[in-house]
Amino acid sequence: MSNLNFPLQQIKTWDMELCAFCNRRSRNFTVRNLFRLFSRLGDGVFWYVLMIVLLLQYQGTAIPAVFHMIVVGLIGTACYKFIKGKTLRPRPFNVYPAIVCAGKTLDQFSFPSGHTMHAVGFSIVAIAYFPALIWLVLPFSVMVGLSRPILGLHYPSDVLAGAALGGVIAGLSFLI
Repeated sequence: MSNLNFPLQQIKTWDMELCAFCNRRSRNFTVRNLFRLFSRLGDGVFWYVLMIVLLLQYQGTAIPAVFHMIVVGLIGTACYKFIKGKTLRPRPFNVYPAIVCAGKTLDQFSFPSGHTMHAVGFSIVAIAYFPALIWLVLPFSVMVGLSRPILGLHYPSDVLAGAALGGVIAGLSFLI
């Protein structure tokens, strides 16, 4: 067990240091507000608008994609709430004084990033149905993921776990 403690402690240290590095970017007014915008849009606004636009543009043809996105979102929400309730990892700004909260939280726990999970899950589904959307949803998802440690709301490992969870949920949804 002691052999495992060193690598885990090193990963935890890197995670915190990278989070602090990202969070220092938020000291710049423009950077902070840009990432607050992406974070706010990642609350669901961007995805709801995208679904509405798809329905308006493609009408009945978009219904399967929109329904698929809704199902992935609901499953993702259930999974991430379950995981957050079991891990109870505090947010970085609650643990490290050097990390400043520059955004709004939807709950008190950090692991995994629900914003990133939904961004990745929704992006995979949207691109599967409408490949041309890659130029819109991929950069948006990256910015949502970056916003989380920049705003001090998540560790980078929370973002990676959220992205992996979103990818798995979306990927498995195509098998059902």
